[in-house]
Amino acid sequence: MPVYLDHAATTPILPEALAAFTAALGTVGNPSSIHSAGQQAKMLLEDGRAAVAASLDAEPVEVVFTSGGTESINLAVKGLFWARQQDRPRPRIVVPAGEHHATVDTVEWLERHEGAVVDVVPLDAQGRVDLAGLEARLTDASDVALVTFLWANNEVGTIQPVSRIVELAHAAGVPVHSDAVAAYGQVPVSFRQSGLDALSVSAHKIGGPVGIGALVLGRRATVEPLIHGGGQQRQVRSGTQDAPAAASFGVAASMPHPSVATLRDRLVDGVRTAVPSAVLMGDPVDRLPGNAHFTFPGCEGDSLLFLLDAAGVAVSTGSACQAGVPEASHVLLAMGLSEQDARGALRITLGHTTTDADVDAFLAALPDAVARAGAAGMASREPLLGR
Repeated sequence: MPVYLDHAATTPILPEALAAFTAALGTVGNPSSIHSAGQQAKMLLEDGRAAVAASLDAEPVEVVFTSGGTESINLAVKGLFWARQQDRPRPRIVVPAGEHHATVDTVEWLERHEGAVVDVVPLDAQGRVDLAGLEARLTDASDVALVTFLWANNEVGTIQPVSRIVELAHAAGVPVHSDAVAAYGQVPVSFRQSGLDALSVSAHKIGGPVGIGALVLGRRATVEPLIHGGGQQRQVRSGTQDAPAAASFGVAASMPHPSVATLRDRLVDGVRTAVPSAVLMGDPVDRLPGNAHFTFPGCEGDSLLFLLDAAGVAVSTGSACQAGVPEASHVLLAMGLSEQDARGALRITLGHTTTDADVDAFLAALPDAVARAGAAGMASREPLLGR
């Protein structure tokens, strides 16, 4: 059976969540209908909402179900941006470098189509937001629509200073959204204590089903909706709500999520022993417990990925590859790495199914993969033109 070490991409659905999902699929009824069948579906839906809210230290009314993390981020960023233009223009969006593409692509869309001004805050060498840079961008915040940032970086795992970011933004009168998709289920995420105005999460990162996420939206926060037609959820998101997915999400949210930090530390120590040239990226301590991210000098990350996959081990590079041209991770570039070093990255992420044997299998396969990838060298960045 293949060794799966890409839990940050998606983690296997928990048996309890799968059982709840399949059982709920047999329920007939639209949660918006007032007859008994509809109310039975609504009960499943609202029980799921309450469980998700409890897992995030939020109120059930604050949880707006979406189709996943990407929609949740789009709804928060676009919705807050549009709402903040109501009384006067506020074109500026303050966003750190190295965000997930769900945020990067959203703010770039607003820049192209809505006249947004994207004001990028630098990262330090560990992937942490430069607080002095953030504060400087909020000195005169009269034209700032919102601040949005990752709770923890999805590639290198560094946890951000959430409370301080929120404090700085709110002192300037600016609403704040955080993408907590990577952090949820890995570290405690409290909406109430964070002071955030909006927070995005996704079910399939915590052992729930693919296709459902949530935007936690504070009672005083105002967003313009992306989707219109019914206003089923606080007039913020329209559409018939997916009661079976919500029920399954709620079960996954209610389950304990044991830390894999000890296993992760053993993996990190093993990599350093097996490949002394490997460089751990991100904060060595204040990072997601399931995340190990390395660069391997002289190796192409994609080559390592394919060689490990051939050996039966699934990992990730965290980089994009377009039209056959290897591309460096924008996160690592924002952290100050050269393009060549950034292209030699592997992200190894552990989760609820990870065992000691999985770590052993990865460590056993890694030296040969590094040797072969190093011998192959770095791929040309010039695309080969077909004849």
